[in-house]
Amino acid sequence: MTPTPADRRTRALRLPPLPEADARAIDAFLDAIWAERGLARQTLDSYRRDLAGLARWREGRGGGLAGADRGALLDYLGWRTGLGYTARSNARLLSALRAFYAHRLRRGDRADDPTALLEAPRQGRNLPKALTESQVGALLAAPDGSTATGLRDRAMLELMYACGLRVSELVGLPANGVNLRQGVLRVSGKGGRERLVPLGEEAQHWLERYLREARPALAGGRPVAAGAGGDAPLFLAPGGAPPTRQQFWATVKRHAAAAGIDPARVSPHALRHSFATHLLNHGADLRALQMLLGHSSLSTTQIYTLVAREQLKRLHARHHPRA
Repeated sequence: MTPTPADRRTRALRLPPLPEADARAIDAFLDAIWAERGLARQTLDSYRRDLAGLARWREGRGGGLAGADRGALLDYLGWRTGLGYTARSNARLLSALRAFYAHRLRRGDRADDPTALLEAPRQGRNLPKALTESQVGALLAAPDGSTATGLRDRAMLELMYACGLRVSELVGLPANGVNLRQGVLRVSGKGGRERLVPLGEEAQHWLERYLREARPALAGGRPVAAGAGGDAPLFLAPGGAPPTRQQFWATVKRHAAAAGIDPARVSPHALRHSFATHLLNHGADLRALQMLLGHSSLSTTQIYTLVAREQLKRLHARHHPRA
């Protein structure tokens, strides 16, 4: 029987604690790679988890993270595969390992790179799941705009679909990132790369209503605390704190169910996929879409052309008399 995520967590908890020497090595690596590449906090956190997992596994077998050889890494990848970790998860782990051991090699802490001959696991190409335009319309109309939280939810959903935002970008938006006079949004994406995205009339309408009617109520008359960067958050939960990614995930699922859409098909990222797919279906240029999505490489954006092509095939098959 395939192990469940709960099984994997249980087995991970049985591993020894993270050795202090490995913890220091991981901290030094993350500090260095952040300074070199300016990686996003989520990427650094995932690197930390992956490296700590290997260090704890190695400690239970009489080894350490810094001294692992190619055979040890293969054994660890095999152990993870036996627990049911996906090829995507193992590929992300391998990315962290390559960066870590390249760092050790540059510092002179190692004479070799144990990841040099390791091949990344083959991954299937999963097409993004996009909603239809009518489903998006139903989802956006689901929140109750007569309440402060409903008005906030409507503004967040409208903004995510209008601008193609990642969920971390949405919940982390600072209030000063919005320019209502010019109708644009300043978004800080992966790696700290900033981009300007047009709001659109509908999203701007709901954002203005939220700022005027709901945000003061959600703040409860108290001053809103600034975030880590010194900017007050745009979207607030009751009490004045910004909603978390997990809270917004649950919000999307709840409104999807209210709109008659299977919640299993809907996630915050589905709105980003829908934004991209619908733009392509209506003739958007791929380079422009790349800039709007904040992709560093055009190859990442090109996957949406496959989604649009499949939808056009289905449309042709359904409506063309000779299909």
